[in-house]
Amino acid sequence: MMSSLEGRVAVITGGASGIGKACARLMHERGARIAIADMNLEQAQAVAKDLGGIAVEMDVRVPDSITVGAEKIHKDLGTADILVTSAGVTQLPVPAEELPVEVWDRMQEVDLRGTWLSAIAFGEPMLKRGKGAIVTIASITASRSVAVHSYAAAKRAVTSITESLAADWGRSGVRVNCVSPGFTLTPLLKSLIERKERDDTNMKGHTALGRLVEPKEIAQAAAFLASDEASAITGINLNVDCGWLVSTSWHTYGGIRPAR
Repeated sequence: MMSSLEGRVAVITGGASGIGKACARLMHERGARIAIADMNLEQAQAVAKDLGGIAVEMDVRVPDSITVGAEKIHKDLGTADILVTSAGVTQLPVPAEELPVEVWDRMQEVDLRGTWLSAIAFGEPMLKRGKGAIVTIASITASRSVAVHSYAAAKRAVTSITESLAADWGRSGVRVNCVSPGFTLTPLLKSLIERKERDDTNMKGHTALGRLVEPKEIAQAAAFLASDEASAITGINLNVDCGWLVSTSWHTYGGIRPAR
């Protein structure tokens, strides 16, 4: 049976597109009232309208922007029961010495600082109520040596703050967990594949299941961690990657064995 989120207020940062949008849709299907917080207000409003929720313009790099957005959500829907920190940006793989400091800073500001600021803004009211669930979104790049230096560093730090917040807030009834997506077929990745800027055959070939992740599969993991079915789970990092992490080292031995 699917985990129910009936009547709960779920805030999704970066919910206007990609993984965030998938999380919003699935949580809505499971009964949650949805608030889409995104820099792209027009797109956020379109998603929110479709889900019968609300949209707020929010730049997770800016504390005042988060504060204003959180106040509107609390006024219109009530205190958040669930927060999914899906707002994020990524970088192109480049040699370390060629990585502009501006790109390094942007990854840290959005992916790490934005996650922290969002968690604090929505987590503090949860502490006062004595309940709540936060799901951060990191990446499998947090667990391996990869060519996206700043992005991976920020995402690894997200897994760290997830653990520290889980310990700090557990006695107050707030659970904090992380989902680390593998290569996920968001509209952005699909467009990169169509433009031949990414090789999906290569990406699929490095997973145990031989395919890429669907956005809904990330949403299912997030919805589970936010639900009462995960009531004893806090501080974990759940990799949803079609087995990329377990299979990459097999290429030293000739690759993953075919179906048999």
